[in-house]
Amino acid sequence: MLSAAGMFAAQAQEYFVAPNGNDSSPGTKAKPFLTLEAARDAVRSLKQKGRGPSGGVTVWIRGGTYMRSKPFELTAADCGTKGFPVVYRAYQDEEARLVGGRLLKGFKPVSDAAVLGRLNEDARKHIFEADLRSQGIMDFGELRSRGFGRPISPSHLELFFGGQPMTLARWPNEGEWEKIAGFPEDSAQDDGHGGKIGALESGFFYEGDRPRRWKDFEDVWVHGFWAWDWANSYEKIESLDLERRWIKSAPPRGHYGFRFGQRFYFLNILEELDRPGEWYLDRKTGKLYFWPPKPIESAEVMVSILESPLISIQEASFITIRGLVLEGTRGHAISIKGGAGNLIAGCRMRLIGNYGVWVDGGKGHGVLSCDIENTGDGGVWLAGGDRRTLEPGGHFVENCHFQKQGRWSLCYVPSIIISGVGQRAIHNLIHDHPHCPILYSGNDHRIEWNEIHHVALETSDVGAVYSGRDWTFRGNGIRYNFIHHTGGVGMGSMGVYMDDCVSGTEIFGNIFYLVKRAVFLGGGRDHRVENNTFVECYPAVEIDGRGLDKSPVWSNMVYQFMKQQLLAVPQELYRSRYPAIADLDRFYQTAGGVPPENIRVARNICSGGEWLKVGWNADPSLIQVHDNFVKNDPGFISVEKMDFRLKKGAPALAFGFVPIPAEKIGLYRDEFRRR
Repeated sequence: MLSAAGMFAAQAQEYFVAPNGNDSSPGTKAKPFLTLEAARDAVRSLKQKGRGPSGGVTVWIRGGTYMRSKPFELTAADCGTKGFPVVYRAYQDEEARLVGGRLLKGFKPVSDAAVLGRLNEDARKHIFEADLRSQGIMDFGELRSRGFGRPISPSHLELFFGGQPMTLARWPNEGEWEKIAGFPEDSAQDDGHGGKIGALESGFFYEGDRPRRWKDFEDVWVHGFWAWDWANSYEKIESLDLERRWIKSAPPRGHYGFRFGQRFYFLNILEELDRPGEWYLDRKTGKLYFWPPKPIESAEVMVSILESPLISIQEASFITIRGLVLEGTRGHAISIKGGAGNLIAGCRMRLIGNYGVWVDGGKGHGVLSCDIENTGDGGVWLAGGDRRTLEPGGHFVENCHFQKQGRWSLCYVPSIIISGVGQRAIHNLIHDHPHCPILYSGNDHRIEWNEIHHVALETSDVGAVYSGRDWTFRGNGIRYNFIHHTGGVGMGSMGVYMDDCVSGTEIFGNIFYLVKRAVFLGGGRDHRVENNTFVECYPAVEIDGRGLDKSPVWSNMVYQFMKQQLLAVPQELYRSRYPAIADLDRFYQTAGGVPPENIRVARNICSGGEWLKVGWNADPSLIQVHDNFVKNDPGFISVEKMDFRLKKGAPALAFGFVPIPAEKIGLYRDEFRRR
C-alpha cells in the first residue's frame, strides 16, 4: 500500500497563469500567476520537495495575450517523466497568445512636408505614421543578407496588420520584377553549363531611371534570383551609379554571379511606398510609415521585437506544449535542443521570423496537429539520430497544416526539413510554398500520407519532395502522398525529385496530378518506383544519366564531392545495411562515370500526359520497366473530383496494381485538431 506521501506524489498537480494574475499568488485557478516563469519555478520547487512530477503536472494558461520580451526557457530542471510529462497548455477553448512583438497605437496621417514630398502624390493621403520610440520601441533589428546559402539568422523588425505580414516598400511592386540588363564584359565567366555569368564583385546593370526618384540610398537593398531560379539572396547596395545604371552589392554576395535577364527588385525605399499593405521604417527618426489595406483602426497592428525563440527547451525531456498561439517573434517560435520525448501539440504558429519549430538533436521529439503559417524561413526542422551508427532519432511531424513558409528566404527553407536517421513526416497538409515543401537528407526516413499542392510557386528545378547528391542516403520511403497542382517558373518543378545521383529510394503508392515531372530520378541508382498513380503529368517518370557526363561540373560532382561523402560513412555498417552501395566500387576504379542502374518502375498507372522519358546518357535497357498501365481509362472513380481510387473491376487492377487508400491521406481529426 502506498504511503500518504506516495499517494500525494501520484496525484496530478495543477497551476494556473492568467493575464490578470500575480506572481506572488499561489498559482491556483482563483489566484493565478501572472507569468510562465512563476509557474515553471513552482514546478521546480515541487520537484525539489519530492512531490512531483510523478503524477503529472499541468500548467493551465488562461486566454489572453502574453507579450514576451525574452524566451520562456525550460531546462533539465524542468523535466517530466515518460508517463507523466510536464504540460503547459491553453485552458479549455481559450486563446492564449505568446507574442514576441508589440502592438502599435497612435497612428496619424503624415504631416511632415519633407516626407510628403518624397511620396507619390496619389499615395500621400493614404499613408499613416507611428513614432516607435515614443512607444518604447528602440530595437529595430537590421536587414540582413538572407536566402540561398545564408545561415539562419533572426529577422529584422517586421510589420503585421490583421494577422498578415505587410510588404516592405519595394519597386517593382509585389508580383513584378526588374531584369538584369547585363554586366561588365570583362567580368564574364563560364558558368559550367555553356553560358556566361558576370562576377559578383563587378556588379550588374539595370534598365530605366527609376532610382533617380529616390533621395536616400544608404539602406536600399536588392533581392533577386541572380543566376538560377533556385538560388535567391538579399544584397545591400554598396554603390549605385545613376549614369551607368550600375549596381554593386555589398558582401556577403550571392554564390553564382549575375546572369543576363534574371529577375530582381529593389526594397526598403520610402518613395516606393505606393500600394496598400506597404510600409517603411526610417531608422534615424524611428518613424514607421504605413499604407493600411483596410482602415487603420479596423485591425491589430503589430511589429516583431523578440530575436529569440518564444519558447526554448534545452536538454529537457518529457515536456508538452499544447494549444498555444505563438506569433510575432523575429526568431523561431519554439527551439528544442537535446533531451527526449518533448511534444508540441495543437499549437498555432504564425507571423514568425525564422522557423516554427527547430529541433536539434535529442530523441523522440514530436510536432503534432499544429498549424504553422507565414514564417520567414521554414516550418519544422528535425535533426536527430546518428549517421555513424544509424541509430534513429525518432522525431516526427504529424497531422500539421503548413502554408506560406519562406516569406523572406524563399529557397531551401522547407515546410518540413529532416536530417540524420529515422525521422517521420506523415499526414501533413502543405500548400502555398515558394520552393521545396519537404526536403530530407540522411537515412531511414518515412515521408508518408501527406497532401502537397500549389508549391514551387516562385522557383524552378525543385521537387515537392527533394533530396540529392549523396550515394549513402538510403532506406528512405516516400509512400502514399498526394502531390498535385505544382508550380514552377522556367524549367518548372517536380513531384518527387531525387537530384544529383541520390539513390536507393522507395517511391510507392503515391498519387500525382497535374505535376510537370512527377518522379524525376536525376542520375541515381537502386530506386523503386512502384504502384503509383500519375494523372496528366509531363512526364510521369523521367530518368537521366548525369553521373556519366564527362563535363567538369558532373565529373567533379561524382569523383570528388560524392566520393568524399561515400568514404565519410562507416563502410562495413553501410554495406551491411544497404548492400547495393558495394556496386559503386567498380565505377570508382575507373573514371568512366556512374550509370543509373538497378531501377525498377513497375505496376504504376499513367493516365493522360506522358509516361516515361529516359535520356541524357541513361541506357533504357538497364532500367526494369514492367506491368505498368499506361493506356486507356484505368477506371478512376472521378478525375473531376480528384478521386483517383479505382472502381471495382477497374482495368488497372489486372496489372497487379494494389489500390491506394487515398481517403487516409492528409490531415485527420484528433484531440488536438477538431476540424
